[in-house]
Amino acid sequence: MSDFPYANQYPIHRELPELGTERTVILEQLQTMSNAEDRTWEGGQCSGTMYCGDHDHYDFLNEAFARFSHVNALQRDMCPSATKFESEIISMTLDMLGAGALDSNPVGLVTSGGTGSITHAVLAYREANAARTSRPNIIKPETAHPAFSKAGHLLGVEVRVAPVDPVTTQVDLDWVKRNIDQHTVALVGSACNYGYGTVDPIGELGQLALEYDTGLHVDGCLGGFLLPFGRQLGFDIPAFDFSVPGVTTISADTHKYGYALKGTSVLCFSNIALRDSQYFYQTDWTGGKYCSPGMDGSRSGGLLAATWAAMVSLGREGYLRYARAIFETSAAMQREVTRHGELRIMGNPSFLFSFTSDDFDIYHVNDFLRTRGWRLNGQQYPNALHMAVTRPQTQPGVVERWGVDLADAVTYAREHASDVAQSSAIYGGVVGGLTDEADSFIKLVMADMMDKQSSIPTEL
Repeated sequence: MSDFPYANQYPIHRELPELGTERTVILEQLQTMSNAEDRTWEGGQCSGTMYCGDHDHYDFLNEAFARFSHVNALQRDMCPSATKFESEIISMTLDMLGAGALDSNPVGLVTSGGTGSITHAVLAYREANAARTSRPNIIKPETAHPAFSKAGHLLGVEVRVAPVDPVTTQVDLDWVKRNIDQHTVALVGSACNYGYGTVDPIGELGQLALEYDTGLHVDGCLGGFLLPFGRQLGFDIPAFDFSVPGVTTISADTHKYGYALKGTSVLCFSNIALRDSQYFYQTDWTGGKYCSPGMDGSRSGGLLAATWAAMVSLGREGYLRYARAIFETSAAMQREVTRHGELRIMGNPSFLFSFTSDDFDIYHVNDFLRTRGWRLNGQQYPNALHMAVTRPQTQPGVVERWGVDLADAVTYAREHASDVAQSSAIYGGVVGGLTDEADSFIKLVMADMMDKQSSIPTEL
């Protein structure tokens, strides 16, 4: 994979051009690239990634963003709108996540994304417990997002990884209980986890948190803006929000099923003291007294405006309507999986489901589905595939196409069971700025993957 895609179409800018390029030329290039890349998901065959998929909605958000794209949310005296947007985003999210059941003063923070919300949560638990321990630890399920481990690495917080039940894919509560000690500042549960779409036993984790006087973070980055509406519609989703005793923080990504633009997430706190513990102050700087509620300084007011616009334009009715379509589509796609005895759905999934096979390497199924335009996410330990159902999958004909293509993929996998599968499981990536050794290694891995994928016949 090249650091310079489109090199065969457009000039590569390895240094700042001596003369500027005409705006019309630039916009034409951007339009061409955008059109080509949108085709990879518009048909509804891409797992996750594009949660809304409605170009009219994106145009609306882009217009809202444009009104405030040049505004720095840091200067609240110049742009009180940023305070309005942020306060209402937080308030609406708190209401959605059951904060009305709390006797405390629930508050929140708008961050740059799921990793930002998780990192701020870990920071808050570290700082809130600084007087109690200098060796804080958190306990997370193996299925919880790697951002917790990343946050622990960056913040000097030990991350203890609890195993999960291989059948239910939920966290092993006995292991968690055995590994809590006087330095544990928070437990973690997912609602739902990225790998399997299953919800951890938040009620039982809440009881452990209360018993051992520790925090409980519910990672709803993926499901936070969908599961509440699924529950309201009567789908089989256990309680996971602030209505559960012991829950002290919840992360929920507005840029996913909140249908906002990429770059925002909400971290909700059950009480203001916990949030304020992670504020940073420096009062003796020559530039003035400095107070920062989060890690970011300057932020574009456009993202706040667009996120607010998404939530207010959809309203509860809109979120419920989209949730019903997504849950019903996911159930239909799961039924197609269960038609094949060689395939096995893992755990009790929600809108996101994962499946594997005990008869052949499931990556053979993925190999074939790629030739039909599907982009599923690969997993490991065990090898599995998952589909995070979003609005593009709710289009007419997608479920039927899924059923036909999956049946053909199972036939292909059965016939090629003795072969080595070409696809694998990689989440995320890195471009540029690495040490020579790390950069070379990653490029070799990616090049090897691309070579293997290109060797799969386009017609099978």
